[in-house]
Amino acid sequence: MPRRALITGVTGQDGSYLTELLLSKGYEVHGIKRRSSSFNTERIDSILPDLHDRGAKLFLHFGDLNDSSNLIRLILTVRPDEIYHLAAQSHVRVSFDIPEYTGDVTGLGTTRLLEAIRQSGIQTKFYNAASSEMYGNTTEVPQRETTPFRPRSPYACAKLYSYWSTVNYREAFGLFACSGILFNHESPRRGETFVTRKITRGIARICAGIQDKLYLGNLDAKRDWGFAPDYVEAIWMMMQEPEADDYVIATGETHSVREFAELAFSHVGLDWNKYVDIDPRYFRPAEVDVLLGDASKARTRLGWWPRTTFDELVKLMVEADMRLLNEKLSGEFERRSAAWILD
Repeated sequence: MPRRALITGVTGQDGSYLTELLLSKGYEVHGIKRRSSSFNTERIDSILPDLHDRGAKLFLHFGDLNDSSNLIRLILTVRPDEIYHLAAQSHVRVSFDIPEYTGDVTGLGTTRLLEAIRQSGIQTKFYNAASSEMYGNTTEVPQRETTPFRPRSPYACAKLYSYWSTVNYREAFGLFACSGILFNHESPRRGETFVTRKITRGIARICAGIQDKLYLGNLDAKRDWGFAPDYVEAIWMMMQEPEADDYVIATGETHSVREFAELAFSHVGLDWNKYVDIDPRYFRPAEVDVLLGDASKARTRLGWWPRTTFDELVKLMVEADMRLLNEKLSGEFERRSAAWILD
């Protein structure tokens, strides 16, 4: 029997790459998707069709982190060997506008899922997606697993609640429950409202003559940016350990938004200064100036290293958005269906 995994947030950036990874390892993958008027499955529609031809399966189920009874039902129905909890309201700036919703879904949603595991009695491993935003404006640089948390947004506060809930269920009930404190990780599948994708998508539109300017917020914010497929591999590695623990996943390098924009524009031969303007609307009420991770523990215990450099990440994102827009403009873009079942 293949190992069976259940993923919340399966249609997101990390969920799609994790699905890809698990299918390549022979897993049967089940994903939870919110019910809405649109399917919103673009990131997983074309995942590894050759694996589906060889019998690998991807199943989608309707569910919501606000619905405890349905979470219990899904766990009892799927009976997963591993649960990867990636779903959240994950946009930091937006969390200031909808703090209550962010706290309910991103924070309490994790507790509902952990309690569903406990009540079901299923023997499973649980992964919780924590965030470097929990460190906020801590004075310790770089940040590691022992660094004090000082969250600076409703999103970060909710993630911190989620993190400590996971620790609590591990210590109180003996669950295999671990958290990955992932620093910023990007890809061509990143949401279009996140700054890195906003930059690379804007460049493609500027090159195509669709827009003239790109409006950004704080250019001086520094982040530790990695490549999402590298990071989901670390997530899987955590779940293969005999004992649950928490790990920082990061590259150990920090770059400003300004550096990202300058490098991205240079890949298409443009001077970023001519196209980027500042819009105060995109500033956070409380900024986090520098995030820089120390992934020494993950290197030592898991044998994990990031394989993609910052320059490579920026280049592949620019090229992917240029290619995507060109396909759409030329009428060659098609929506392909994946071989999944929706219950």
